[in-house]
Amino acid sequence: MRIASWNVNSVKARLANVTDWLREAKPDVLLLQEIKCQDADFPALEFQSLGYQVHTHGQKTYNGVAVLSRAKPDAVRSRLPGDETDEQARYIEADFGDVTICGLYLPNGNPRPGPKYDYKLGWMQRLQARAAGLLAQERPFLMAGDYNVCPLDVDVFDPAGFADDALCWPDSRRAFRRLLNLGLTEAWRALHPKTVDYTFWDYQAGAWPKNNGLRIDHFLLSPQLADRLVACEIDRGPRGKEKASDHTPIVCEIADAA
Repeated sequence: MRIASWNVNSVKARLANVTDWLREAKPDVLLLQEIKCQDADFPALEFQSLGYQVHTHGQKTYNGVAVLSRAKPDAVRSRLPGDETDEQARYIEADFGDVTICGLYLPNGNPRPGPKYDYKLGWMQRLQARAAGLLAQERPFLMAGDYNVCPLDVDVFDPAGFADDALCWPDSRRAFRRLLNLGLTEAWRALHPKTVDYTFWDYQAGAWPKNNGLRIDHFLLSPQLADRLVACEIDRGPRGKEKASDHTPIVCEIADAA
C-alpha cells in the first residue's frame, strides 16, 4: 500500500497540480490537509474521475482534511476525540482492512505564548490519547499529515532563527517525542537517519530556490506497520510547479501483511 500526505493549501487553488500528481504517482491513499472548503464545495468529481473514493472533513476558508482512496474504506471517522467543543476541521481517519489511516493537520501554535499555542499543546495531548487508544486495540495504524513540528534542529534550515517559534519550541518537541515514546516510528527519519531534507518552503524571501525549508510533515507508524515499512520519500517535484502549495507530498509504502 502506498500512502501519501500533502498539505495542499487550498484544494481549489491547487486542483490541477493535485490531479496531475495523482495521475503520475498513483498512490493507493492520499491524505490532504488545508483543503480550505466545506464538504459540499470539495471538487469530488475531479478525483472520482481518476478512480478515487472521496471523504472530507471540511471547514469554510480554513483548515479541512480529506482522504482519497482507490479502495472503499470500511469506515470513516472525523474529529479528534477529547473535545466536543472543538469546531476546527483537523482530523479524519479511515479503516482499510486491518489498517487504520489517520490524517491530521496539527495546529501551528503561533504566536507563542498565547491561546493558539495552548490549543496546539492540548490538541497534541488529544492526539496522544487517540494513539494510545489505537495501540491498546492492537490495531495496525499510522498517523500522517502536517504536524507543524520540526522534531530536531536538523529539520529546520535556521535553528537559531526558529528557536522561539511554536514549531520548534521545546514543549512542541516534547509533545512529539511523547507520541514516539508510545512506541510509534517516524517513518522518514527511520529510513533516512542522517539526511537533511524538508517538506515545506515559505512563499516569502525566496525560500524555495534557496532551499530554506522545514520538515514538518510526518508519518508515525504503529509497531505492526513499522515492521511492514518499505519506503518513505519526500517528493519535491510539486513544490517547483506553477501555483504550487508551500508543502510538497511525502509518500510511505507499507508491505502487505504476511
